[in-house]
Amino acid sequence: MKNILLGFVLIFLLIQLIQPARNIDYGQVPSTDISKVYKLPKNVQSILTNSCYDCHSNSTHYPFYSYIQPLSYYLEKHIKKGKEELNFNEWSSYSRRKQVNKLNSIANQIQQKKMPLTSYTYLHPEAKLSEKQIEEMVRWAEQMQAENEK
Repeated sequence: MKNILLGFVLIFLLIQLIQPARNIDYGQVPSTDISKVYKLPKNVQSILTNSCYDCHSNSTHYPFYSYIQPLSYYLEKHIKKGKEELNFNEWSSYSRRKQVNKLNSIANQIQQKKMPLTSYTYLHPEAKLSEKQIEEMVRWAEQMQAENEK
């Protein structure tokens, strides 16, 4: 039994040496970022930064537990999937039609409280949106969607 436990401890320690690439751009806001395409109200920019950018941009603020395997692998996989679905840093590279669809999706996901994910807000309670923030984001997304459809 001791040898089995020692084996698991050694495996756990060895996998700590394998760390995935990090999603960090060191604070640079690219020219393709949504904030460079639209003049974002401060409240909307704040919501995006606090509740969305960790998974939907090229810059993630990593908590301490993200350096522990296998959590690190899980987080990177989740971030990669989030960026594939929507990346605010790549906004201007989207076609106008795709931008309209993404704005519609943003409004729907936030309104239905599907975003930010519960698993994320559980560990990051500051990212949870209040009813007022939900209304502000939905109103902004719908306004931008209407402007883009013109």
